Amino acid sequence: MSAIYNFNAGPAILPAPVLERAQRELRDYQGRGMSILEMSHRSPEYEAINTEAAERLKRLLGVGEEYHVLFLQGGASMQFAMLPLNFLPPGASADYILTGAWAEKAFEEAGRVGQARVAASTAETGYRNIPLQADLVLDPHAAYVHITSNETIQGVQWHTWPAVGDTPLVADMSSDILSRPLETQRFALIYAGAQKNLGPAGVTIVVIRDDFLRRASSNLPVMLRYATHAKNRSLYNTPPVFAVYMVNLVLAWIDEQGGLAAIAERNRRKAATLYRVIDESSGFYRGYAAPEHRSLMNVTFRLPDETLEKRFVAEATAQGMAGLAGHRSVGGIRASIYNAMGQDGCDALAAFMTDFMRRNG
Repeated sequence: MSAIYNFNAGPAILPAPVLERAQRELRDYQGRGMSILEMSHRSPEYEAINTEAAERLKRLLGVGEEYHVLFLQGGASMQFAMLPLNFLPPGASADYILTGAWAEKAFEEAGRVGQARVAASTAETGYRNIPLQADLVLDPHAAYVHITSNETIQGVQWHTWPAVGDTPLVADMSSDILSRPLETQRFALIYAGAQKNLGPAGVTIVVIRDDFLRRASSNLPVMLRYATHAKNRSLYNTPPVFAVYMVNLVLAWIDEQGGLAAIAERNRRKAATLYRVIDESSGFYRGYAAPEHRSLMNVTFRLPDETLEKRFVAEATAQGMAGLAGHRSVGGIRASIYNAMGQDGCDALAAFMTDFMRRNG
């Protein structure tokens, strides 16, 4: 099987060394005579994985015992509801900053639970930018402020976190978690579907500060309480054991790359390679996001017409570059270049873009 460059937005590329180790251990995990897929989640082997993954994640994020790491299911979409169920009490409201399709979905779900208000929105620009601090109209009495750190569809990303005073700041970081150093202490809660930067689909990571956790409602079904999972170290019910195992391997791989500072520099170089071609194309390629708010994870752009866009995707696919079609809601081209994508993949795509423009410009 020949290798391809995987630019899919999610489930997305995984580091080759992680896949190779999982392949080696699939049938017989550490000489136990069975696969991790077959072991009890109460076994010492799995409990060690669970603990190690949580500790590795805390170390990479630079936090201590004041934060809990939870391994949950249901994806970020479940968190859209679980968050307000736990932290949006009757009579209160929560602030949502809308920067794209995923922020919209989180806001709409919160509105089904309680009162959610828009503290800022860039919908009028087609979600091409992130609001400035001066654009935010925050309620100082809000239960929390919610942001989406990176929008995979529109390709915009927060590069400076909003100042929200004493209000708890919550973030959906599904598509850029661990892509750069993070001032984690600024956040009361972070959640992320694993299938972009952390591992395969099937597990959702929640990082929650203890003082915020203590505010959570206890008048909920047991499985919907963050406190349940924190108390039981994500082992209240059967967790997605293989997905957590894979997350642990990815976290070890990030450590081996030099941690988040090294990963961030690598990601900046990769993104710059593609944005340079866009900016030097004299308008043949048109970046979707405002330059100052461009995502380092999802490079989105358009060509002169949809016919050329379809040809671009078809020819790129034939040359071993998969997953470049933009989201169906916006069209165009999207190159997702998460942590596991190497510089070689971005170089190959940049060379293809230059050649395609030469032949079709």
